[in-house]
Amino acid sequence: MLKITDLVKRYGGGDPVLKNLDLTIEGESVVSIIGSSGAGKSTLLRCINRLVEPSSGSIELNGTELTRLRGRSLRAARRKIGMVFQGFNLVDRLTVMENVQSGRLGYISTWAAVMRRYPKEDIRRAYELMERVGIAHYANTRADQLSGGERQRVGVVRALMQNPEILLADEPTASLDPKTSEQIMGLLRDLAGELKLPVLINIHNVTEAKEYTDRIVGMRYGRIIFDDRPASLDKEAMDRIYSGSPHADRSEDLRQAS
Repeated sequence: MLKITDLVKRYGGGDPVLKNLDLTIEGESVVSIIGSSGAGKSTLLRCINRLVEPSSGSIELNGTELTRLRGRSLRAARRKIGMVFQGFNLVDRLTVMENVQSGRLGYISTWAAVMRRYPKEDIRRAYELMERVGIAHYANTRADQLSGGERQRVGVVRALMQNPEILLADEPTASLDPKTSEQIMGLLRDLAGELKLPVLINIHNVTEAKEYTDRIVGMRYGRIIFDDRPASLDKEAMDRIYSGSPHADRSEDLRQAS
C-alpha cells in the first residue's frame, strides 16, 4: 500500500507545488492522475520515488517511510518502485535485452553489470516479460531501431524487472500515436491485474484515463480536488479540474489559514 500524508513540495520561496496532499493506493488498482500542466502531477510521482525531495509530509510504501531514507537504504527502497518514463529513457546503442537488464542493476554487482554477466534467472525472467508484451523477438536489436510503442514496451519490462511493489508511469503515452497509446494503456491495466501490482499513471488523455483505469485523481494547483471512479468524472468535475483559477485556489488557502 502507498500512503501519502500531508505532502508538501516547495521550490525556493514561492508557493508550494504540492499542497498538503493525502492519497492512498491499495491492491492491484490502476489509478490515473489528471490535471492541467503545472497541477503538480509529475512532481507528485517524482516525490514518491525521491527523484524530487519532498519539503514535508509522509510517503509510506508497505510500511517503509520513504522520506526518511538516505544512501543505501534509499537505493534499496527505489528498487521497489518501478518507473515508466514519457521519453522512454533507453540507451539507444544497447540492445533490448541490455536495456531490460538495467532494471536489475540494483541487485547485481558492478562487475557483472559492466561485463553483462546477467544471472540466468534474470535472463529467463526478461524473456518471459518480453514475450508477454510482444517484444521477445527484438531481444538482440538495438533500442534505436525500435518504434515508439516498442521502445515504451521495453521501458515497461525494464521497470518490471525490478520486481516493484508499485509501478509509476509519467505520461507513458504522450509520445505515441493514438492506437499505440491505447495498446500501452491496456497493457498497463492488464499487467496490474496479472502481477497484483498497483499502478499510478500521470496522464493528460482523459478519455484513456476513464477507459483504462479504476480510479481517477484530479489535481489543480497542487491540490487533489477529485478522487473517484471514472464514471463519476462528469462535466462539473472536469470544469473544477481544468477551469479553476489560481486566484480561487489562493482564496482557499487563505480560508484554511484563517
